[in-house]
Amino acid sequence: MELILNTFGTSLNRDNQGFVITNQDGRQRIPVQGIRSIQIGKGAQITSDAVMLAIDNEIDVVFMDRSGTPKGRIWSPQYGSISTIRKGQLAFSMSTDALTWIKSILIQKIDNQQALLMMLPESKDETMCENLHKAAAKLNYYRQRIEEISEPQLVSDVASTLRGFEGMASKLYFEVISMYMPEDYRFESRSQHPAKDVFNAFLNYGYGILYSRVECELIKAGVDPYIGILHRDEYNRPVLAFDVIEIYRIWVDYVVCNLMMQRVVTDEYYSVLEDGSHWLETLGRKVVIQSLNDYMEEIVSVKSLSRSRSTQIQLQAQDLAQTFKKYQ
Repeated sequence: MELILNTFGTSLNRDNQGFVITNQDGRQRIPVQGIRSIQIGKGAQITSDAVMLAIDNEIDVVFMDRSGTPKGRIWSPQYGSISTIRKGQLAFSMSTDALTWIKSILIQKIDNQQALLMMLPESKDETMCENLHKAAAKLNYYRQRIEEISEPQLVSDVASTLRGFEGMASKLYFEVISMYMPEDYRFESRSQHPAKDVFNAFLNYGYGILYSRVECELIKAGVDPYIGILHRDEYNRPVLAFDVIEIYRIWVDYVVCNLMMQRVVTDEYYSVLEDGSHWLETLGRKVVIQSLNDYMEEIVSVKSLSRSRSTQIQLQAQDLAQTFKKYQ
């Protein structure tokens, strides 16, 4: 379970071996068992006693900005054997095997995008249907081009090519999604920091939550999220989390598309500033958080095993740690 506090004036304290949330609606006690992370938004507070309880129970504490992007975190020093795994991670990042890995990530991302497009409701508009099938075929073309990149070679040798195919695929993918959205929720293109429309505001906030979860699981597994494969190393940026998240973005896409197509979003969910940027308000953030949490905790079958979607991220992080160990 993710404990997310993003309402102004909310505070989190410790009560013996549990947490207490205090806000304008009163007090609520939350047992420590089952909590994976605590996410603190602007205007909310957490006491040092609550932080210490989180550390003792290996619960990730993350501080988020208004767009849902992690700005800082506190974690237990017991997470993973980072020093040993990191050596192998560095060696792996500079090996030819890294190209095989990142190609598989991007191919799976495009497969996910094709699957979501095929799940869009059937339209009576022949032009829209034709555009949908053309886009699916074009996505398959980009997938094949990535798959055909020869090996062995280093990621740095073909990074711009990989980014180009991935970028063109994503641009086309979002163009089709926009066409199928109700008119009030259509958008010109992907926009980040800030969003230029309500769809992207919801998408950015959901991605922010997902980034935090991916980074947390990497840290717990002993993997350094700041040593990337395809994404360039940047100061104070968890670039490996940006690589890994690519195959899970579809979860946020699916949740946001459903919210828009169900027409549940009202003016209370977001605000528009003078510069045209769109930001989620408390009600909008709550809807994204609840919808995404429910979706990620749903039990699905993966390789004949039943597990939650959240568990998939945890297991992939652990698999990465084991892979990196082989390169020491």
